[in-house]
Amino acid sequence: MFLRRLLCFLSAAFAVFAFCGCSKENSTDVYVDNTGSNSWACENVQTPNSKITDSAQACIVYCADNCRVLYGHDIHEKRPIASITKIMTAIICLEYAAANDKAVRITEQMYAEGSSMYLKAGEIIRLSELVKGMLAVSGNDAANAAAIAVAGSKEAFAELMNQKAADLGMKNTHFVTPSGLDDSQHYSSAYDMALLCSYAMEKESFCSIVSEQNLIAEYIYPEGKTQHLHNHNRLLSVCPGCIGIKTGFTKKAGRTLTSCAERDGIRLVAVTLDDGNDWQDHCSLYDNCFKLVKKVMLCSTDEKITVPLVGGTEKMIKLVPERELYAVVETNEKEQPDKVISVPGFIYAPAVKGRRYGKIEFRQNGRIIASCRLVSEKK
Repeated sequence: MFLRRLLCFLSAAFAVFAFCGCSKENSTDVYVDNTGSNSWACENVQTPNSKITDSAQACIVYCADNCRVLYGHDIHEKRPIASITKIMTAIICLEYAAANDKAVRITEQMYAEGSSMYLKAGEIIRLSELVKGMLAVSGNDAANAAAIAVAGSKEAFAELMNQKAADLGMKNTHFVTPSGLDDSQHYSSAYDMALLCSYAMEKESFCSIVSEQNLIAEYIYPEGKTQHLHNHNRLLSVCPGCIGIKTGFTKKAGRTLTSCAERDGIRLVAVTLDDGNDWQDHCSLYDNCFKLVKKVMLCSTDEKITVPLVGGTEKMIKLVPERELYAVVETNEKEQPDKVISVPGFIYAPAVKGRRYGKIEFRQNGRIIASCRLVSEKK
């Protein structure tokens, strides 16, 4: 009994360590990505690249995979944002619809000036179908209808928008309307919108809408009514790798545009505010900024960590990462991250194949940039 207690004490005392008491086979020190982490809550503002230009009053290119600002200027300036507001409206509505995709009866209270889905009083349509209308054709009426259906009023819905913004770390943002029509107290920044876009594009229900050039909205009443919606985002057809997101315009805000593109397994987000040359700018920004980053492998499932096995016929057990790990890094990055392996000082037999016995982490500048479990490969 004394020996068993002593072993337990020693196991706890040496439960976490880096490379101590274990051997490594096929070990590799590179970078790892942060898949699954709250990447939208990170910030690493870089000095604007002098070789990249744009026509916007505020601009950012943000790497959603590693939280890096690759290019930008005036990124924290509070500005009107017009209909890219509907990204937030859509996210809240889709998260609500996941639990209750309610049928919405259209009333005249939901009508709005400006771009429209052309809803008519008395029609009935699901909340998720309204999201198609607000994202594809920027329907202000669809945004109003969805907001009222979810929160009871546009004012109450704005409170939900601002709470979500706070949760995402959008520090220079305040919402008043679900549609983005001009209001002196309705604003955001290029950086904040990049955070929101990064979050939104992680949602499959959102991506499935903004990535399509043509959509069909189906009505409950009139029965059998459908509506063809052509996405206003021209980048889907002219910019290689573009997978979304949203356009906007008012006289006060000018042309606002958010987009997301994927090339070679890397995802970037671009935001321009008040940019009369936004289509061309986004294409050029991606062509230049994708050159600044690359995706590299950290480790494969062939990497093995050997740990003592106690109480069985075998003396050692081999642990392996449960999946391959990758990282998106800047092409001129030279600093290697710290690798930390956390495993017990020993493991009691019998070991179970696939069971978690530790983890591997990679840290950069004091921040965990990725981790995964170490599991037994014992058969």
